Amino acid sequence: MPGLDIIGRLDSDTAVLRARLLTLTRQQATGLKSEQPADLGAQLPRALSLRAEISRRDTYGTLIGQALSRTEATQQALGRLADIARKFGSTVAVKLDANNPDVLPLYASQARQALVEVGQLLNAQQGGEYLFGGSDFSNPPVPDPDGLPTSGMATQIAATIGTLGGGNVATVAAATRAAALDDSAGTTPFSDFVSDATRGGGEPRRSVVSADGTATPVGLFANRNAAATSMGETTGSWARDLLRGLASIAALTPAQAASHDDFKALADTIRNGLQSASNALADEQGALGQTEQQLTDMQTRHSQMHDSLKAQLADIEEVDMAEVLTRMQATKTALEASYNAIGTIGSLSLVNYLR
Repeated sequence: MPGLDIIGRLDSDTAVLRARLLTLTRQQATGLKSEQPADLGAQLPRALSLRAEISRRDTYGTLIGQALSRTEATQQALGRLADIARKFGSTVAVKLDANNPDVLPLYASQARQALVEVGQLLNAQQGGEYLFGGSDFSNPPVPDPDGLPTSGMATQIAATIGTLGGGNVATVAAATRAAALDDSAGTTPFSDFVSDATRGGGEPRRSVVSADGTATPVGLFANRNAAATSMGETTGSWARDLLRGLASIAALTPAQAASHDDFKALADTIRNGLQSASNALADEQGALGQTEQQLTDMQTRHSQMHDSLKAQLADIEEVDMAEVLTRMQATKTALEASYNAIGTIGSLSLVNYLR
């Protein structure tokens, strides 16, 4: 019958409208064209590629952020170490005077306190990892910072300085340098790991993977320089120079002041060594600062590329919400009209229909 054919066609059209409304409702709720990736059709490979690139950029950004947190903490430790080197190099060491031996015990006491602080600074941590310990994140590079004033290195330096006199200042200076360089157990204040040339003592700097094929060095060491080159009166390491200078001041007593010329020459050696440490620390800070700027710039580029990639992915996967809402309203209107038409036709009796 013609009426039944009309109702059948309306039912079919209504089913299409209901399916369309269901799709639009889901799109309005999720903001996505489809929740099934396969429904993207020819755009699927492009969407998968964009997602992978976004994930890679996110990973680089996270790694750089973690590295910058470590370098910030490292800079704080370097800054305090530099303050100590400057104080004792340009203030205390300058005041070492054989004609004023009574102040030596005070300076020696200050130097012993500074030795402990230097050891603690070299054991600085961030996120539970030691900043100056190389790849040995769990163990301090200076096992006993509180014992530095009585360590094997400090004891050897004190014994050597105790022999000052009779024009032997060059020998004494060489011996204090050798003690600061000695990595043997019982003498070095540094851990077995960082002192072992086959382990921490020979490993490269810790790096962060900051981009494809790019590893940026950010790690520093407690017993050797990273980017800085020590010059002048030096062991070749700003940390060893600082410890040597402080241990030398800590070992001074009025007895050494009896030999005026030797005392003055030793004071000059101590001052020059601390100045070398101060200069190298400044260079280390500057180099690390440049690295921080490079990483910050790279992090910014990753973030900008991430946003661009997200926008491209949105064009593929996400709907235009205004368009969806407009289509939803039009579909609802059409569906209501279809329901009304079916209801009207269904209510007609056979007699009414045949009239």
